[in-house]
Order: sequence, then structure tokens, then C-alpha cells
Amino acid sequence: MLARFVVSAAGPGQFPTDGLAEVAFLGRSNVGKSSLINALVGQRGLAFTSSTPGRTQTINFYRVIPGAAEGERDFYFVDLPGYGYARVPKVRTEEWKQLIETYLLTRTTLELSFVILDARRGWTPQDLQLKQWLEHYNRRYLVIATKMDKLNQSEQARTLAQIRNESAEPLPFSAITGRGVREIWQAIPRTKPQ
Repeated sequence: MLARFVVSAAGPGQFPTDGLAEVAFLGRSNVGKSSLINALVGQRGLAFTSSTPGRTQTINFYRVIPGAAEGERDFYFVDLPGYGYARVPKVRTEEWKQLIETYLLTRTTLELSFVILDARRGWTPQDLQLKQWLEHYNRRYLVIATKMDKLNQSEQARTLAQIRNESAEPLPFSAITGRGVREIWQAIPRTKPQ
């Protein structure tokens, strides 16, 4: 499998128009969206990672090329700007919110969204607001709990139970250990060529 960066879109006019299926990655700033993308495609540094919240400021499209052996069509991983704390002016975060909503409402090629939670924090009010928004607009989503390696076993059990309390079955993930990569791939809709 290969993956390559295609475009950083600051507006809908820059979104790809080739009609390929898309899988979106949504979550708070610094929750591990880019690390998750890198782990899934097995390419360190494909998606830029940073310890500073708010580094992803556009919608980044990565074309995933499964290869002829899998007999599947190419598709996109789509890394959206994080919400929550970021060292940027409030007007900029409002622009991000508008861009994200436009993307989620208008993309007919969007097949699945991953709502990414930091396992150390579980649901935040903003995460729950996103979940309700996706449900209101009938957008298919799954929940991924990142940074599982930072919790001991009892903390892991407790946080996963807390996430389930909001009617969501989380997929546990760790970029350090690779935990969850196979299960996440199994959850991604795979589009066969026409």
C-alpha cells in the first residue's frame, strides 16, 4: 500500500473532484489524528505531527493507493483541523469550524468519519457536540481512542467504559505500539473498482 499527500485545502474550491471515496479524521487539537494516519499507512512523516496544538489549519487530503493485489480503488484519508485549544486568534478557529462544517455537509464522497478521542480525557463537551452533529446529519462515524499506551490496564478499562456510556464502541489505538491498526482497517469501507 502507498499513500501520498495531495492538497492542503483552505476552501471547497480546492477539494479533489475525482469522486474517490473519503474517510475523515475529526478530533480535538493534538489528539493524534496525524499520527493515526501515519500509522495506518505505515509511512512516518506523511501527515505532519506536532506537540503544539493547532498545527493542522487546512483540510489535508492523502490519497491511499491499496495496490492491484487488493483489487480495491484508491481513496482519500482526510485530516481536518482540530477543535479546542490552539494558539491562534478566535476568528481563525471560527474559520476552521466553518470550513469543517462545509466539508462535512457537502462531500457526497465522504463514507466514514473517525471521531478521535484522547483516551486520557475521554469525551469532552466539544467531542459530544461533534457526535450529536454527525448523528443529526446522518453521517456515519466510528470512535477511536488514541494514546492507549499512556494508560495502565485499569485506566484503559475505565476510559473505554466511559466512552461506551455515550452509546459508542471505541476502537483502542496506540501510535507507539501499533495497537488497533488492523481493527481500524477492518472498519474502513473498501470500494471495489467498477
